[in-house]
Amino acid sequence: MRILIVEDHAELAGELAAQLSGSGFTADHAFSLHSANALLEAHDYALALLDRRLPDGDGVSLVPVIRAMHPSTRILMLTALATGQDIICGLDAGADDYLAKPYNPDELLARVRANLRRLGDHGPMIVLNNLSFDADRREARVNGELLLLQRRELELLEILAIHAGRIVLRDRLVNELFGETDDVTMNNLHALVSQLRQRLEETKGQVKIHTVRGVGYFLAKSN
Repeated sequence: MRILIVEDHAELAGELAAQLSGSGFTADHAFSLHSANALLEAHDYALALLDRRLPDGDGVSLVPVIRAMHPSTRILMLTALATGQDIICGLDAGADDYLAKPYNPDELLARVRANLRRLGDHGPMIVLNNLSFDADRREARVNGELLLLQRRELELLEILAIHAGRIVLRDRLVNELFGETDDVTMNNLHALVSQLRQRLEETKGQVKIHTVRGVGYFLAKSN
């Protein structure tokens, strides 16, 4: 899952990104309202972590923007502005949660997980033939047996499973899986798809990743 960090303190943003990456998430960083808007136009996010004191304004002003562009995105305010009135302001603006700085890193990750569990747009379990994907636990199983995958293989399977039967564009997959890394090419995506196909074949998963040449990929039941 992809998370947006809106934080103008570079060191803190780096620590946040490292925490999230270590827990299996992909994290993007915006240091201002302007850069956050650009990222929101380019990507879908499961969760946004918003600071309030930003160089070009109050982060709370970004809440209705996110709600309009990505209604299902969860929003966690993460800020030193933590009086009762500050919290009321953030929640009334449409944020889902509010955590004051300084924060406990374990509490932050627990709140991230709790907010993501509330997404629920596509239900906690996706089943295609003998393959099941638990969106809450982020686990894949074939015939009830846990499917051991590398982090990006699991992320790819999650995206394809959520959109099962529908084409997911190549550019979107590259952005979702690899972020803003400059040296990533379509070959990296093709290699990742091949790895996941091989794992599904080895475990006799009754699903198939189809290629729509030059467009993208989709996951469907196999006969």
